[in-house]
Amino acid sequence: MKGNVRYSGRTMADITLFNSYTRKKENVHSLKKGKLSLFVCGPTVYNYVHLGNARTYASFDMIVKYLRFSGLDVFYLQNITDIDDKIIAQANETGVSAQDLALEFEQKYYQDMQELGVDSVNEYARATDFIPEIIAQVNILLEKGYAYDISGDGIYYDISRFEDYGKLAGRTAEQADDGVSRIDEAVEKRNRGDFALWKRSKEGEPSWESPWGEGRPGWHIEDTAITEKYFGPQYDIHGGARDLIFPHHEAEIAQMEAISGKKPLVRTWMHTGFLTVQGEKMSKSKGNFITAREFLKDHSPRLFRLLMLKHHYRLPFDYTESALEQTEAELRYLDAFTDRLRVRAESANPLPGNSSNRIMEDWKSAMNDDFNTPKALASLFELANEGNRLLDENKLSPEHAMGMLSILKAIDSVFSFLFQWRENLVVPHEIQEVVARREQARQEKNWAEADKARQELETLGWETQDTPNGPQVRKK
Repeated sequence: MKGNVRYSGRTMADITLFNSYTRKKENVHSLKKGKLSLFVCGPTVYNYVHLGNARTYASFDMIVKYLRFSGLDVFYLQNITDIDDKIIAQANETGVSAQDLALEFEQKYYQDMQELGVDSVNEYARATDFIPEIIAQVNILLEKGYAYDISGDGIYYDISRFEDYGKLAGRTAEQADDGVSRIDEAVEKRNRGDFALWKRSKEGEPSWESPWGEGRPGWHIEDTAITEKYFGPQYDIHGGARDLIFPHHEAEIAQMEAISGKKPLVRTWMHTGFLTVQGEKMSKSKGNFITAREFLKDHSPRLFRLLMLKHHYRLPFDYTESALEQTEAELRYLDAFTDRLRVRAESANPLPGNSSNRIMEDWKSAMNDDFNTPKALASLFELANEGNRLLDENKLSPEHAMGMLSILKAIDSVFSFLFQWRENLVVPHEIQEVVARREQARQEKNWAEADKARQELETLGWETQDTPNGPQVRKK
């Protein structure tokens, strides 16, 4: 691989990211001045996304929002794997076409992301929309001798031809048989770790015309075809869950660097930790998963986002009921504080007080350090504790309260759990009537009737907080 063109990016901001390739923290770099290109591996759309998947997508949503908050122009691209062995198997099992199944779960994926407040992706790219680009890349790999044809099976990548294979995961080509994610099986492969670039179609399977006959792309080649189309042969950041490091991301490197002769394919690799259940990775293959939809039937998306932020994106965390209960209590505490701040900010009787940016600077410092959200959240709770103390002592001015609210809203433009769903909350008419009946009973000092109305609200899943400006109602 002599004469390779190196990545020649420039530092963009005082933000450090942990690079999975170099295994150290580095400043954000960009190939194009003022522009940052980010690609994250999206879902294989054959079933609902589970919370482990959602953890990755919500984490990168937070990361992109903070990069943009810091003034960076980020183009966030995500692929949709809409053709794959898993899709075909699920379609055969349910008696629908693979195309219809993929389209159905692609739409459900978008719905789930919208429910979770994941809205930072600039563009989604379906694998099947890039068949010409995929074929072109396979052709180049064949011409350069990195790929070979197995008659009746497909085109495979010869990992022994790529001397850097394993550099991201820290493995050798000989270790390729212990991959974590999908391995292609073929008796006539030259090496155990060789992977399919193009699979010849079997009867009834979706297929496209190619120089090698009817077939479909392998899993790994779609990503490099998509990213080369959008970003060229090199770009800034590639993200995904850590189980994709080997062989999926390793295969992407081998494909694109062999095709282009340029290295590295990506300046910074970022990977999220596993979401575990009783210490085991949450996955469909283990059957220990909870879908995002199942979670949202009983819990708010705000709870999920706060739960996620309490753990560093690179580290695993165990999903337990006790962790949910603790996070729910913390969310209620923050909600009560923001409600008190709003009331104070609207007060007509100012009290002495001074706004401070120290909390905001502490929050930025934590986020600049590889998105240390547990430490950043500690700054937020410090603000809430200090604000509550001043409110209890009647020492918080409306101006100071407004300043604290501004800080919280700035933080929430990245974290997306404090205000996003609460401010858009529509209180049903029947709930409003119960609240009005309770308030009238309180004014008439009919405490029994007021308590009865409060219990009725709780039964319906709502609660009220009495403030100097009247009752405030919210979902429990």
